[in-house]
Amino acid sequence: MQVIQSLMCGRLMLLLCLLCLSACNLDRPTPTPFPTPDLPRVEILAPPNQQKVIEGTEFDIDILAVDQSLGIRRIELYVDELFVKSSETTDGVKQQYRVTMNWFAQGLGWHTIKAIALRDNGTRSDEHVITLQVIPR
Repeated sequence: MQVIQSLMCGRLMLLLCLLCLSACNLDRPTPTPFPTPDLPRVEILAPPNQQKVIEGTEFDIDILAVDQSLGIRRIELYVDELFVKSSETTDGVKQQYRVTMNWFAQGLGWHTIKAIALRDNGTRSDEHVITLQVIPR
């Protein structure tokens, strides 16, 4: 009987110690997470994704970039991961910058069109990507 009481007392003491140890973290403040910096946003408004384009034609790509905090300085256009052209604001940074760039459709098959917006300090937006299919005349 005394052995059972000793075991129960030992378990009770262990339980009390564990409770005390777990309570030690209650007074520690929860760290404040660092806010994720907002990035500029960019969107290809036209043409729509997966549009067919006739080879040898030049067509417009309508792009909108938005940055409510620091503003947009430049938009870059890439085709199949190759830089095609960029457009830079002429009168300082803008919270919204919309531009139409053109591309001469060449090379039959699918092509990836990518737009990226940049702030004055070089911060890049996430890229917006569409695919276009160049078809024969």
